[in-house]
Amino acid sequence: MTTASDRQPTVRLPQQASPTHDDVEVPPAEAPTPPPPPSRRRRRVLTAGLTAVALAAAAGGAARYALTGDVPRGVTVLGVDLGGLARTEATAALRAHLATDPRVSAAVQVRVEGKGATLDPADIGLVVDVDATVDAAAKGRPALFGDRAVEPVVAVDADLLDTALRKAVGKVGTAMKAPAVTFTGLTPKAVHPQPGRGLDPRHSADAVKAGWLSGGPVAIPLVELNAATTAEQVDQLVETVAKPAVAAPLTVTSERGTLTVPPAAIAKSLVLTADKAGLIEPRIDAKKLRAAVAPALAKIEIAAEDAKFTFAGGKPKIVAGAEGRGIDLAALAPRLLTAAQSADARTVEASLTTAAPATSVADLEKLGVKEKVSTFTTKFTGGLSSSRSQNIVTAAKQVRGALVLPGKTFSLNKHTGERGYKQGYKDAPVIVGGHLQPGVGGGVSQFTTTLFNASYYAGLQDVEHKPHSYYFDRYPAVIESTIFWPDLDFKFKNDSPHGVLIDTAWTSNSITVSMWSTKVWDKVTTEWSPRRNITSPPTITKPDGPSCIATSGLIGFTQDAWRLFHKDGKVAKREKFTWKYDPEPRFICGAPAAG
Repeated sequence: MTTASDRQPTVRLPQQASPTHDDVEVPPAEAPTPPPPPSRRRRRVLTAGLTAVALAAAAGGAARYALTGDVPRGVTVLGVDLGGLARTEATAALRAHLATDPRVSAAVQVRVEGKGATLDPADIGLVVDVDATVDAAAKGRPALFGDRAVEPVVAVDADLLDTALRKAVGKVGTAMKAPAVTFTGLTPKAVHPQPGRGLDPRHSADAVKAGWLSGGPVAIPLVELNAATTAEQVDQLVETVAKPAVAAPLTVTSERGTLTVPPAAIAKSLVLTADKAGLIEPRIDAKKLRAAVAPALAKIEIAAEDAKFTFAGGKPKIVAGAEGRGIDLAALAPRLLTAAQSADARTVEASLTTAAPATSVADLEKLGVKEKVSTFTTKFTGGLSSSRSQNIVTAAKQVRGALVLPGKTFSLNKHTGERGYKQGYKDAPVIVGGHLQPGVGGGVSQFTTTLFNASYYAGLQDVEHKPHSYYFDRYPAVIESTIFWPDLDFKFKNDSPHGVLIDTAWTSNSITVSMWSTKVWDKVTTEWSPRRNITSPPTITKPDGPSCIATSGLIGFTQDAWRLFHKDGKVAKREKFTWKYDPEPRFICGAPAAG
């Protein structure tokens, strides 16, 4: 029930304003505090003002102290106090510390999918970027009380790191299946990508930068690897590039004729495979295209002729080459790719370009082929009408004019190729399984021995040779060589700084091989040891017939030969050769075997 007193209005006394609160109620019982006398009021104001000034001055002094130099006070990097230093001073101080900090020079321990590895910071470009670190330190706020540590800015070469990681830990994760478009005949097939899991240069670099100076092994993450070209894009390449490309021939017109590029050649030269990132960028491979249309191109192009050596008057002579004219398929490839994707505009006009010889006169002049550095001759019987002599001359013709560049190795088998009937070689006695019997190319071993000795006395490096099983007195003992296609070869290396040009000559009873170059040695000679372990030949009777070749037999023995290299009147080096000859049986061709 509401009383009369309840209905009375509340009476509030007037309130004074407060500097911090709007509604402060003053109890009515308290009387207002009388203001201080004017003199006390002035003293209070003066004291407060002086205090404020003092505090402001102190704060300003502290700020000035903290901001002295380019780097604020209290800032440290790797425990080095850089506070208050100018930028150049801070840089020098940090560099000096890094030169002695073992954490910076120590090998980095990393772990990748359970595999540990140790990396040298210098090999991966791992460093503290001093300038960037000082920049970071200078931008920080001052620390009025205590220190503020700034993390060093670390840099690493992501590519070098990636290479070093892959070499150190080997295969990790799973390989990404790269996208591609392949051809079976003229039918394109889409190869869709599949994601892999492996190292990523950027993520690896971030991990190493973050964990390098922690002192513990750095865990390198494996990330999902996705091809840059998606499965949908591969399908689109099939429809928009591959299928149109082989739908019809391409035509290349030129001033010397027209080249038709059939669909099969397009399929062989159209590249729709991905790079390391899984990106397919369609292109025409000029080398593959040239190989695919070589016969047709030969009718349009004029091949360049290289400068070459010939022999005139028994001496080498350089004959200048000639420029050629051809279609620059590499430059034409982008236009061919565009035309290949068109249904009707499949003709491209090409200009013939000048093709310089690969070898010029100047190139040959630099080789120093100026003097005969060795020559060697062996004798044969039967005249030039015998099959054996004809084989020797055939090989000599093939080798004459061969040029061996510095550092290159000459292989007789590689140079002549197979020495068969198609190449003009005939049947003559050869040693097969210790028996003399007719065989195609017999006699080439004599040319091989002559060539071997010419290279031997020129001081060139012996790479591969094999002396005969039996000793024949037409050859120098030990330093001779047989050959047999394709199992036995003769090779020498031109280990001189000059080119070596091979010349051959023959008479009705001799074969000569000479080497032209610039002399490295004053001369090369041979010393032989006495023969030892001499064995007599056995006598063997064989059934008479075409495969039986009678011999008088030869003794067997072992002997050494030393090649002596002379320079400035002294033997500069010695090289030892040793060979054991088997005794050649005395073969007698008896009565034919009973049938």
